[in-house]
Amino acid sequence: MLTEDEKYMRQALKLAEKAYKNGDVPIGCVIVKNGKVIGRGYNRRNADKTTLAHAEILAIKKASKTVGDWRLEECRLYVTLEPCQMCSGAILQARIPEVIIGCMNPKAGCAGSVINLLDMDGFNHRVKITNGVMESECSELMKNFFKELRKNKAKKSE
Repeated sequence: MLTEDEKYMRQALKLAEKAYKNGDVPIGCVIVKNGKVIGRGYNRRNADKTTLAHAEILAIKKASKTVGDWRLEECRLYVTLEPCQMCSGAILQARIPEVIIGCMNPKAGCAGSVINLLDMDGFNHRVKITNGVMESECSELMKNFFKELRKNKAKKSE
């Protein structure tokens, strides 16, 4: 039986797989309010040709539209990879109180790896962070994507 966190992370993973199929880094995100998914997103940077098309940004935009407010104060955000600085900033701005992370990002993560923007003195909002939910599945998807990317680049250079 899946826990509630696993249930929603599984949905985020399915979205990450869509990104993978599109040739984007496989990151998926869902935002939940009162047990209902109100926003979904997956990485579309390459597909949309914009640095702004991160999974969290797209999910926040949809969730805000669903609730009719920029404040997402009673929501939880589930994401397969630790948020970057841009997404962490958007999470803070949206007043999302809780973020559940699949796997950490030691090179660019801003929820504890490089820096923790979600829990810094000086900001008017702090975020509860849970990490490691379905970590092996999230990490494996990322590893497979980058392994395949390197393999394809090597073929092209031959």
